[in-house]
Amino acid sequence: MSQDTPCIAVCMIDPRTNLCFGCGRTLPEIARWGKITSDERRALMRELPKRMHAAGLPPMSGGKRRD
Repeated sequence: MSQDTPCIAVCMIDPRTNLCFGCGRTLPEIARWGKITSDERRALMRELPKRMHAAGLPPMSGGKRRD
């Protein structure tokens, strides 16, 4: 079953912030993504743009993709 994801297939972790350059998630968040509820995924996805901005990383490009 597919799940909404912020992944844009730019999977590189910024060593300074430990955030993915593409989506803004941490490795533990990426690893447990398929196990969290839809509500938890949506809540985290709402926070990612703010997290990326606060970390000084460029904004995510593209839209939501499906795994």
